[in-house]
Amino acid sequence: MKPCDYACGTAEHILNRRRFFTTLAGAGAAAVMPGFGMFTAPAMAAEMTRQEKRMIVINMAGGLSQLESWDPKPGTLTGGPFRAIPTSVPGLHISELLPRTAKVMHQLALIRSINTHEDDHGKGAYVMDTGRTKSPAQEYPALGAVVAKASDRDGVSALPGHIVISPGGGGGRNADSAYLGPKYGSVSLGGGKPPQFSERPPGLIEDASICANDIRRKVNDRFALRRRTAQSDAYTQSYEQGLELMRQRDVFDVSKESQKDQERYGSHDFGRHCLLARRLVERGITYVRVTHSNYDTHCENFNFHFEQVSEFDGPFATLITDLAERGLLQHTLVVVLSEFGRTPTINQTYGRDHWSKAWSICLGGARIQPGALIGATNANGTEVSNRQVDGGHLFHTYLRALGMKSTGHFTVAGQKMPMADPAFEPIDEMIT
Repeated sequence: MKPCDYACGTAEHILNRRRFFTTLAGAGAAAVMPGFGMFTAPAMAAEMTRQEKRMIVINMAGGLSQLESWDPKPGTLTGGPFRAIPTSVPGLHISELLPRTAKVMHQLALIRSINTHEDDHGKGAYVMDTGRTKSPAQEYPALGAVVAKASDRDGVSALPGHIVISPGGGGGRNADSAYLGPKYGSVSLGGGKPPQFSERPPGLIEDASICANDIRRKVNDRFALRRRTAQSDAYTQSYEQGLELMRQRDVFDVSKESQKDQERYGSHDFGRHCLLARRLVERGITYVRVTHSNYDTHCENFNFHFEQVSEFDGPFATLITDLAERGLLQHTLVVVLSEFGRTPTINQTYGRDHWSKAWSICLGGARIQPGALIGATNANGTEVSNRQVDGGHLFHTYLRALGMKSTGHFTVAGQKMPMADPAFEPIDEMIT
């Protein structure tokens, strides 16, 4: 999306301007050619849905080794046994465990200079998910909640905008939206299946269900006239969203995809979950996080990464290829991250321990510069040698890549709450 030379220069203004003129064009076509309006409106709506920004995060839970993925150091004391291979970006090499990803690196970018200063799993994950250091004084919303809230411009979303997919996820709502409210908390999914309890009970006929919900709405409306609270609003929103989820539960059912696509992504959980992520963003879900675990390789680091990174490689490359071919990658930010990296030194059990001082992530799509390489580590990967960034920089960069003003704020109970930590700023050279 080209930079605009009016308003504040954000992609949001471009999109709104396009919507305005597209609407006028559609109205004009309907007026000139009676009977064609019925075709114009659905097509316009579908195109606008496709152009809305989306985000997919692949969380390599436990701590992916940068040396066995995005920043290999073959032939050094810390490098391990795996080679570095060339990619579709001239001069850029990644681990030989990622041969299929290497072929799509021209669609992606790397940041090799992350230092988050947190070697604890929980604290490191918090930094990467909120862009802030964990504090007892304030809970901050997760990235998915921020993206869902910022994208929900009309205040009404028919389906959850914040989805977390992991083995064992059963459809519950998580408390990770902090002051943004429960509406933007994540919904957990797993196994490529719709959320549990999203089917009408067999003994309840549709007419009875409709009647019960009509009565509930009337009682809610009457209650709201005198005793409306934030809690009652949250309850009403959750219930209405639950009903919509029941009506559209097939959106979450990966078995509805073609057999060919299911085979392309693989029969294991991670393959099904990547296919589900594609399915969800195609159907308008704003933010999807897929978990692949467990990379906490204190023992047998090399054997584990040989198996696990190999499982990641195929579905991830397929996802990037599909998004690009379907015209979705330019509107969808994809990020592969973890809570930290692994130590350059190899311990006595052939493992790598926690290491937040010099590690990497991969990202692409939306407004990320394809093929970009930001930062570097020294020869042995023990420290950042160029362009150090923290979780706060990353959080700003994600929002900016989605066309959002990362220095903006939400108004919560009359108080302005920054979308991202004001002490940081985006990595501007990554943004087109």
